[in-house]
Amino acid sequence: MHEQKDGFQQETEGEQPVPSGQYNLGYLAPIVTTTPDAMIAIDEHFCVRGFNAATATQLSWNAENALGQHCSKVLKCRNQHQRVFCGTQECPLTRALQQGQPLANKEGVLGAVENTFCNASISVSIAPERIEGSRYVVFTARKMSAKKAPTRSDGSFVSMVLHELRTPLNSLDGVVDLLGRGDLGELTEQQRLYLGYAKEAIGQLTLAVEDILLVMRSDAGQFEIRLEGMDFRALAKQVVTSLQTQALKANVALHKDIPNPSPLLYVDPQRIKQVLSNLVTNAIKFTPPGGRVILRARQVDDRFVKISVSDTGVGIPPEDQPYVFERFYQSTRHQQSKANGYGLGLSIAKLIVEQHGGEIGFDTVLNEGTTFYFTVPLYKR
Repeated sequence: MHEQKDGFQQETEGEQPVPSGQYNLGYLAPIVTTTPDAMIAIDEHFCVRGFNAATATQLSWNAENALGQHCSKVLKCRNQHQRVFCGTQECPLTRALQQGQPLANKEGVLGAVENTFCNASISVSIAPERIEGSRYVVFTARKMSAKKAPTRSDGSFVSMVLHELRTPLNSLDGVVDLLGRGDLGELTEQQRLYLGYAKEAIGQLTLAVEDILLVMRSDAGQFEIRLEGMDFRALAKQVVTSLQTQALKANVALHKDIPNPSPLLYVDPQRIKQVLSNLVTNAIKFTPPGGRVILRARQVDDRFVKISVSDTGVGIPPEDQPYVFERFYQSTRHQQSKANGYGLGLSIAKLIVEQHGGEIGFDTVLNEGTTFYFTVPLYKR
């Protein structure tokens, strides 16, 4: 026997409560039932426990096919390029539950029913009290207008602008090189110093453009890798040489620990060089003066090599660790936030490594250092 209370069938004989598809929240009921926003109650196990009329209309739900279902089956949150959030740190429910605080205004696309999709601004709030021993969140989705919702044409425009930026950046880089070599006249030490700063800034802008283009190609399903045999020692030397000036400026020593003979990798050299550059650059940024960064390689088995970048830096705080590979995520911790960056390097490293069939991860100890590591395939002769 069950009795109805506050929109949920309450348990009286030891059975699990089964909520209705409509909220009944006292004086809030008129707002919830008439709002154009989809509102969904979801428990900590990601099962749908209730929803309002707007949800049923926008997502073609009814109580029979939605209640008790895992939200991934009926909600299927994803980004504008159809990359699914479920099971990743981009999931707004995961973020809210792990951080223990509400999440507001995350843009995404909802809907698991064919031809029923909703561009929405997503917010998640956490119920102040447990219900039947379980934590609950209220998932709110506000439908975005067609004008605001990103479209593929928006992406094409951004891509076109980024491609157009490449030409003047390459031209500037060439002019700086000419000046630096003295082809246009002798330079003073101070002039060489400032030219070095200019070249570094151009490099950072070029890398930002390339990173954003890579992410856009990946989201559009156009990311490709060109595999070939590559000696790791040669690859490591290129990376260390290119970042030596940055390391000297930060008073951080760069070291290599590579076995002889060096592993022969089956990779896209430019992409793996990009991964190493991102990891070593981060290590330099977060290592205090007088510290060191070590680039290592060890064969794991007859298929993979494990490559690692270790530093003696500040470490990663526990609250940041679940999100280090998330796009655009940046710590609010003072030591971290003062470092330049836009939060794409590690997410791109993860993308590239996974495209090679490898895995990426890290170990960290606060105020002692961090080691990022990843695996890539060996070249079989």
